[in-house]
Amino acid sequence: MTDTSKPAAKARAISGFPEYIPEIRRAEMRWIDTIRETFERYGYVNIETPSVEEVETLAAKGGDVDKEIYGLQRLNAEGDDKGVRLALHFDLTVPTARYVAQHFNDLTFPFKRYQIQRVWRGERPQEGRFREFLQCDVDVIDQDGISHDFDAEIPLIAMQALNAVGAGPIRFMLNNRKILIGFYQGLGIENAADVIRVVDKIDKLPASEIERILTGELSLPADTAKACLALAQIRSTDNAFADEARKLGVDNALFEEGLAELTTVMNRLNAADKGACVAEANLGIARGLDYYTGVVYEAQLIDYPEYSTICAGGRYADLVGAYIKRDLPGVGISIGLTRLFAKLVKEGVITGERASPTDVLIARFPENDVLELDGIANALRTRGVNVEVYHEAAKLKNQFRYAERKAIPYLWFAGDRHEVKDLGAGEQTAADPATWLPARLKG
Repeated sequence: MTDTSKPAAKARAISGFPEYIPEIRRAEMRWIDTIRETFERYGYVNIETPSVEEVETLAAKGGDVDKEIYGLQRLNAEGDDKGVRLALHFDLTVPTARYVAQHFNDLTFPFKRYQIQRVWRGERPQEGRFREFLQCDVDVIDQDGISHDFDAEIPLIAMQALNAVGAGPIRFMLNNRKILIGFYQGLGIENAADVIRVVDKIDKLPASEIERILTGELSLPADTAKACLALAQIRSTDNAFADEARKLGVDNALFEEGLAELTTVMNRLNAADKGACVAEANLGIARGLDYYTGVVYEAQLIDYPEYSTICAGGRYADLVGAYIKRDLPGVGISIGLTRLFAKLVKEGVITGERASPTDVLIARFPENDVLELDGIANALRTRGVNVEVYHEAAKLKNQFRYAERKAIPYLWFAGDRHEVKDLGAGEQTAADPATWLPARLKG
């Protein structure tokens, strides 16, 4: 009997919290597995930190975190439970810094770690912006200093991971904060951080607006503002960026150090197989966060240049220093898996996979002994075959329809002579439960 009463609640997902049908979720899980395997191929180890940190820990990063974090509190909080002490983490960097400080004596340095976890952020939901999303972070942290070899290895790992899942083509843009700071110092600018925050908007605002802010709000002389703008507009996929930057006539040791470091990174990336990714020196990107001290990265989809950054990171001096009296610099990058994946789903690039991982459906009829069917299924499963036994004795057409809707490639018929039907080819052949394998497991 059908219940015609009004449902208690409307079935709808909360805005900013994505969810997918099984076909798409299977594709997302394949991405996660592939990215994880790529990280591990370079010797990075996995950690998982709690979804919840103390508000004090999250606030140690600085900035307007109170606008980003979701606090946790029991609905019926009493006594000491009143007030917000805990919150969901809004990125994986702060939890990692806390983790390294807490487990310092148990870790091997350089500590090469990756995390693939959900994070939560107080965003206004829109395309490319979510309240809950998956990040895939890979970082290396070391004591006192960290090899510049990792400046090139980190973006290369991200490129290879994104190539492996078929996300490309993607443009990786690289810069070095030393180039910017040294250049601004050479121009006599005292507060480089303010200029960096303005210049970092060059892909979002017209050049004339950037120049207006520099001369108006920051009170820079017109020729100084033009020089800042000229540097920010330099782009190249080879080392031509260094000569172009030097032509602007600034003499500064830190500026030269940054050019040399970025040249080395570009040389190494251009000597490697980047697949569908492009490495571009882009002296306009800055990563506005104050903790970056050297190389910085941003990546975007070439086919959708107006879409948000899908991967970013860089070298930082000492995020762990907020928790432990040690000099622990690092370099890392974060792939915004949900942001990237959701866009490719929307554009039809990702159309999903089979609705089920099942390789073979064992047909079930009234004359079958279900214990015998279970035995066949278990014999197949021990060799890695994914098997379902149809859930009830039924007409063959119903079982065919079920297999078709779930895109199950094989249908097994039990009896004195076992047979398996390839539903794609339409061929039915004899089969032995002790030896038979689907095509995906052969060879």
